[in-house]
Amino acid sequence: MDLSNHPCFNAEMRSRYGRVHLPIAPRCNIQCKYCDRKYDCVNESRPGVTSAVLTPKQAMTYLDFVFKNVKNISVVGIAGPGDPFANPKETMETLRLVREKYPEIILCVATNGLGAGPYIDELAKINVSHVTITLNAIDPEIGAEIYSFIRYGKRVLNPKAGVKILLEKQLEAIAMLKERGITTKVNTIIIPGINEDHIEAIAEKMSELKVDILNCVPFYQTKGSAFGHLKEPSRELISNIRKKASEYIPQMYHCGRCRADAVGILGEENNNEIIEKLKECSRLPEICDKKRPHVAVASLEGALVNQKLGKAKELLIYGKKDGKITFIESRKTPEPGGGLKRWEELAELISDCRALLVSGIGDNPRRVLSGKGIDILELDGLIEDALEAVFKGHSINYMIRRDIEACNRPCVSTGMGCM
Repeated sequence: MDLSNHPCFNAEMRSRYGRVHLPIAPRCNIQCKYCDRKYDCVNESRPGVTSAVLTPKQAMTYLDFVFKNVKNISVVGIAGPGDPFANPKETMETLRLVREKYPEIILCVATNGLGAGPYIDELAKINVSHVTITLNAIDPEIGAEIYSFIRYGKRVLNPKAGVKILLEKQLEAIAMLKERGITTKVNTIIIPGINEDHIEAIAEKMSELKVDILNCVPFYQTKGSAFGHLKEPSRELISNIRKKASEYIPQMYHCGRCRADAVGILGEENNNEIIEKLKECSRLPEICDKKRPHVAVASLEGALVNQKLGKAKELLIYGKKDGKITFIESRKTPEPGGGLKRWEELAELISDCRALLVSGIGDNPRRVLSGKGIDILELDGLIEDALEAVFKGHSINYMIRRDIEACNRPCVSTGMGCM
């Protein structure tokens, strides 16, 4: 692992090495007035935007694809679309999975720092070598103008009260990161009329804390945000601020204001193949719960996923044995009638199943079974192919059930296609 190959921390590497951001952190614990987080948006290149949100296991399938198809990726990062430590379980699980499978990759996290403290020891343990903290003020009065609220623990605090805790936790996190030898970058948003005259003081303080680099990021006018009416800073203002800040701390001049799902060289936009793969992976089921190692299938003859749940008198149960997908047993479904009770009994019957594969399902059973944590997948096709896709995390798009009356004739539910 060559830590100098991080393109955000080393300008000489910006055109040689790329990064991939895994969008696994949708929740945020503060509301910045310049931020309006969006999902499924390909028209904006800025933090807080992603085309999909992944779970840790989905992220690993997606990452395998990226490494196979995009050259010279040196960094795997987590940068939202919310804050990584407002989603600590997902963040830490993803980082552990990536480190285990790709031990030589550079790991990176970008956070506001509010919730980072309790996880810094583990970050160091799994060799997360680079962390970015967005810090926009060291004066609480200025900070209170930048945030709408701060959520700390179970409390939602107003800006004046919340920003004091935010700043305290940010400075603590920076000190802890440096004590553990983690390369630390601070991002500061240049917000005209708000903190433009305050950034020199931030630079001086970050220098005292031995922060490695300061990134003075120009404010981006985001419609829908509280600061949507503000104008973006001029080039002259940006240049003057960076010049003054550089007297205290090295500056980053090549920031691309990356999306939460950015892939490749800084400044390059995600291509359609990457975007579609990200969306595809976000729909993948996960067979990962040891308490639910099985999958249930509704089938007329045992070869195809071709039966509606309401018509199924039995479900076929599959699992893995010695690494191979194996038929376990068949289970009789509860008798029709009884309303929701029938579906509650069925949920108990297949409580060891992570997913149910059917050709059709009503709203009531879907609601009950989904509420019990069972993934419902409406498919048409070979059971063998469907199970292979589900257990191994492959695409099932080609099997997803379409409109059964698309030919303008009622379906006879044979599962064998239109006659």
